[in-house]
Amino acid sequence: MMHSSLLEKYLPELNPHENSLPILDLACGNGRNGLFCLEKNLAVTFADINTQSLANVKQAISHDADKYQSTLATFWLVDFEQKLSQSLIENSHSAVIVFRYLHRPLIEQIKAAVVPNGLVIYQTFTLGQAFLGRPKNPDFLLKKGELLEHFADWQIIHSFEGTIISDTGSNSQAIAQVVARKPL
Repeated sequence: MMHSSLLEKYLPELNPHENSLPILDLACGNGRNGLFCLEKNLAVTFADINTQSLANVKQAISHDADKYQSTLATFWLVDFEQKLSQSLIENSHSAVIVFRYLHRPLIEQIKAAVVPNGLVIYQTFTLGQAFLGRPKNPDFLLKKGELLEHFADWQIIHSFEGTIISDTGSNSQAIAQVVARKPL
């Protein structure tokens, strides 16, 4: 279970800035990216709709107790796509990391959830992915320049849009990436 190379590259930027707020691993799946942060002694909230995914993350933490400080991990079973769902609380996280997930109505909440000077690391698929494999539904694929546009009012530390070889090395993916710092 390999974490994202983008996350590894920008990990030094993730250290909590003058607070002890957790990093939110939004739509964490099996938690590969949040677990990488946890391994580096950063507090992480693992959030996902899938009970089994969160159970797998908990099991990974307890299985490697010498690798992870379990007191730094919290778990949030949540469906961000339901209108009545619990929303993200303003200024509640030092950073939000999002990989391979897109629900456009949530982007403004993600931005609000990060404290000033905090970070968002976001990577997901673009429309070009439909020609390479799944997902193919345009609701889950970014348009050209869309991700960067969402963070135009933030300090952009990194942005990329194009085709990459996946972190597992098994296939090509059409993606957009942004690493952005919230203004003070």
